[in-house]
Amino acid sequence: MEMTEEQILRYSRHILLPEVGGAGQAKLLSSSVLVIGAGGLGSPVALYLAAAGVGHIGIVDMDRVDLSNLQRQIIHRTGDVGRPKVTSAKEKITSLNPDVRVTEHPMQLMAENAQQIASGYEILVDGTDNFAAKFLINDLAVLLGKPLVHAGILRFVGQVMSIFPGQSACYRCLFRDPPPAGAVPTCSEAGILGVIAGVIGTIQATEVLKILLGRGDVLSDRLLTYDALPVTFRNVRVKRNPRCPVCGDHPTITELHDYEQPVCITPALP
Repeated sequence: MEMTEEQILRYSRHILLPEVGGAGQAKLLSSSVLVIGAGGLGSPVALYLAAAGVGHIGIVDMDRVDLSNLQRQIIHRTGDVGRPKVTSAKEKITSLNPDVRVTEHPMQLMAENAQQIASGYEILVDGTDNFAAKFLINDLAVLLGKPLVHAGILRFVGQVMSIFPGQSACYRCLFRDPPPAGAVPTCSEAGILGVIAGVIGTIQATEVLKILLGRGDVLSDRLLTYDALPVTFRNVRVKRNPRCPVCGDHPTITELHDYEQPVCITPALP
């Protein structure tokens, strides 16, 4: 696609990069990404993808903005309290970059609607905070054959992993099944330092842009963990499990299922 003079100026710092250039920026402008969750992780992901000029961003979230969200969910403002998160997010994205088309999906992602919602996007981003959604999103990505950038955060720690169905380990290769109900503390019980969402969400956005551009090494077959207290990053090598129930050699999960789980995920090592 041919960019306008205004777009050339807007994205000039990208275009200066040999790894991006005009062709790469045009690719971003024609790309589509589905961000599932407009909360702590989804906020920086959506804002940075919009600033980068990703042409179509879908936002999935059924919740309304709560005052307790504002400590970390930076896409929302005090005046948005009580409003649907997808509406608030779309407003901020459009204000930041009118080049970006935003599709609101004001609903919970479930087995019955997930494939229809996700089918029109190139990459899926997991910005959710619960195991039920994370296992559903992983299975969705594998069944559709779409790249997925996973993340989880709690307290002072976070984790990121990029999944390429048919090529790399998936989330179930690390964690085969959701944990028992009550085994993981909720966000309200354990808390979270707000900026952790920014650190991890920004890494997710970086992964998405690298995947779209086909540049650099991405976090496939690697789980990146971050602990803010000692300020440490750790790369954990993971391998595709041939016995994985969804991406293994003989999968037993061939359709999507809904799960009931506690509301917050604790990042953990396999």
